[in-house]
Amino acid sequence: MHLARHSITSTQPIEISDARFDADNHIFTCATPNGFAVYQTYPLRLLRKHDLTDATLAMVLPLHSSSLLFLLGGGTMPLYPPNKVVLWDESQGKAVAELEFREKVRGMACRRGWLAVALRRRVVVFEIGESIRRHAEYETNENLKGLVALATATHATLLAIPGRQMGHVQLVHLPPCPPPRLSTPTAGNAPLPLPSTTGKNPISIIIAHETALSTIAVTPSGRFLATTSARGTLVRVWDAMTGSPIDSFRRGADQAEIYSVAFRPDEKELCVCSDKGTVHVFVLPDSVSGSKNRVSVFSQLSPLLKLPKYFESKWSYARFRLPAPSSHIALSNALSSNAPLSVNAELAEDDRSVVGWIEVPVEHLDGSVNREFQLVALTHSGGWYRLALPSPSSALQPPTSPPTSPLSRKGTSVHSSPMPEPRSPRAPSVASSSGRDKGKEREREPEKEKEHVGRDCTLVEFRRYGQWDGWA
Repeated sequence: MHLARHSITSTQPIEISDARFDADNHIFTCATPNGFAVYQTYPLRLLRKHDLTDATLAMVLPLHSSSLLFLLGGGTMPLYPPNKVVLWDESQGKAVAELEFREKVRGMACRRGWLAVALRRRVVVFEIGESIRRHAEYETNENLKGLVALATATHATLLAIPGRQMGHVQLVHLPPCPPPRLSTPTAGNAPLPLPSTTGKNPISIIIAHETALSTIAVTPSGRFLATTSARGTLVRVWDAMTGSPIDSFRRGADQAEIYSVAFRPDEKELCVCSDKGTVHVFVLPDSVSGSKNRVSVFSQLSPLLKLPKYFESKWSYARFRLPAPSSHIALSNALSSNAPLSVNAELAEDDRSVVGWIEVPVEHLDGSVNREFQLVALTHSGGWYRLALPSPSSALQPPTSPPTSPLSRKGTSVHSSPMPEPRSPRAPSVASSSGRDKGKEREREPEKEKEHVGRDCTLVEFRRYGQWDGWA
């Protein structure tokens, strides 16, 4: 007798419509068809939840770690009209203010005392105090993604929004961000220097890309700005005061949709995640972290030969490949049984993700405890990943062969040289099987690929979030 094959799972699939960190990555929010919740980022802990019946939200934006949340209706059964932003106070358990517009709200960003709302062709800025006051309005190019970014450090002023022309970024300086009312500085962490405006006129427009912008990110102090375009191959970093380019990093050679770009809080590194299911980490210029971005050996010939810019590209020094949602149960079982966090899984293609930086204490073999920066990646399928960066000594292993051209890279080892991000579903700490081709252009795979441990981030901890009852 032949029985049909059925897929048996012990948990219901999680559908998350929105997940985002607060400005300091201390907490994050998520919206699901069952309601919305606030989590502590690390250690992962459910702080508050709100069950909704027959109502959905498109976005839940936390105002730092305060009790205030900005809610935006959306989804299949919007709780609020999509043209209305609701200010929710967790301490009172109710909505305390509403902002209504004549069109759909595309995106939001906030910092202490301020809210920026992105519409299709304009950004409106509000001052949040005892009352909400409209501060200014700025025209933009068509901004369907709702791109807007605010510098959030104390006394920072930068607001970055799309310019009036495609690929341009408009820089606006708002009144300084006030310090938190209850501020407890972390021991040993000096405040970041803010850009000096003495004798300078801040630049107002940066011509960043030739195609439409896909992401805009700024450092907490507002010193640096990162942009990506619809092509998704390059990440460009700019000086927000002078508008001059700082550096350019290559994510890959084929087109991709960039989901998230995040600066490390001390402004020494940058991480990027895309629809390829991969997180890339780059070192910013003048960083003394000890790690170094990977470059082609052909770049040494650039003073002598006119080479394509591809061979002068800087590639990520570390990466992590997110596994597909089908591996979540196996990862959870491995975690509960203290087994190695390694399962057979496909690559998480098209699973939307967002990344943020956290600072955690790490105990060494000699008993000493230091604090180091790690990454937390959130996926819309309910995965919470804590990733440790490779040590500088392993990340600095020199390449032994150059990357090949994007048109022909057969036989090139991705571990001995930086190369365009392959579409292989193999993960550094999650072994995987063959991936899925969803109709997008695929990178050619090397016939025999060896893992380069020095380039891979380590999966330190995996948890699931987004389910109120029995999530693990």
